[in-house]
Amino acid sequence: IHGEIASYYLFCSRLRANDYPPFISEHPSDLVVPRGEPATLACKASGRPPPQITWYRDGERVTTDNEDPKLRRAQLPSGALFFLRVTGGRSIRPDEGTYVCVARNYLGQATSRNASLEVAVLREEFRQNPADAVVVLGEPVVMECNPPRGHPEPSLSWNKDGAPLTVDGDLISTRSGKLMISATQKSDAGLYVCAATNMVGQRLSSPAHLEVLEQPRFIKRPIVLVRREGEMAMFHCQVHGDPEPRVHWRRGGRKLQQNRFEVGEDDSLLIRDITLSDAGELTCLAENSVGKASASASLIVHGNYFINGLLLHSWFSHKTGQHPRGEVRRCTVRRLVTPHLRYFGRRREVR
Repeated sequence: IHGEIASYYLFCSRLRANDYPPFISEHPSDLVVPRGEPATLACKASGRPPPQITWYRDGERVTTDNEDPKLRRAQLPSGALFFLRVTGGRSIRPDEGTYVCVARNYLGQATSRNASLEVAVLREEFRQNPADAVVVLGEPVVMECNPPRGHPEPSLSWNKDGAPLTVDGDLISTRSGKLMISATQKSDAGLYVCAATNMVGQRLSSPAHLEVLEQPRFIKRPIVLVRREGEMAMFHCQVHGDPEPRVHWRRGGRKLQQNRFEVGEDDSLLIRDITLSDAGELTCLAENSVGKASASASLIVHGNYFINGLLLHSWFSHKTGQHPRGEVRRCTVRRLVTPHLRYFGRRREVR
C-alpha cells in the first residue's frame, strides 16, 4: 500500500496543471496520386506536452528517411508524411496502403481516421478501338470505344480531324463510350479518335474513318424539247452522288444507239439530224453503289411537209396560216404521216 501511494504522489508531482492528452486536429485524407509524383498525408495533433506523431501503414509502423536515408519519404515538423515520389504496383516497396497517424504524450494517445494512398494508373492499350464505318447520308451511325484500364476510371471524349468534337446532344451524342450520330451529314465524314483521360494523362485510340455516301440526286433535270426534222436537240442531265454516279440514257427502256446520239463529258445527250422516229420519252438514269435515280423528258418532233412544192412549216410560218390571195386552193401533200388539213378563204376557215 505504501508503494502505491508513493507512485501516485510521484505521478501527481510530474503532472502539470495545464497538461492534457493529445487529440487529432487535422486528419489525413484519401489520396490518388500518379506514380512518381509527390504526395503529402496531412496529420496535426494537439496536446500538452506536444505529442509525438507516428505513422502506420496497414498496421505496421512507417519508417522514414531519418531511419533509412534511401527512403523517399519523410515526416515533416507538422507531423505530415511526405512522399518525394510515390511508388506502387510492382515496386519492391510500394507506398500504396491504408495509413493512420498516432499522437502520443505521457497522458495518452489519439489515432486519426484511416486514409488510403492509391497510385493512379492509365494503361496504354484500349480495350476496344473505334472501327471504320460507312453510312448513307441521313442514316444513323454508332462508333464504339472501350478505354484502357485506369484508376481513377478515365473519362472519354472524341476528336474529329484532330480537333475536339462538339457534342450537341441532339444530332451527336455520347453514352458509355459510344459516339452516336442520329442523321449523318456529309460534313460528318472524317477521321475520329477516342481520347481517354484521367490524372495520369491522356491516351488516344487508333483513328477510325467515317465515310458518308450519298445516293444519286439530280442537280439539273432534262426538260421537254420541241424540234423539227433535221435539227438537233441537247438534253441536259447533271447528277451528284458519292461515289460519283454512272449516267446512262435510255429510250423506251433500251440503250440508245451511238450513231446519232452522243453523250458528253457532262452527261448531256446530243441528238443530231432528228427524225420522226426519235420522238418519245428519253430517260437519264444515274446509279452508284448506294442507289439509283432517274429523270425523263419528251422529245416532240414536227415533220417537214410539202404543199405545192413549198415546205408546210415554212409556208405557215411566213404566211401566218393564210394563202396570200385569200382563195381556196387544191393542195397536194406528200411525205405526210396522217396529216390534218385546214383550208382558209378570205381569212376564214372553210369547212
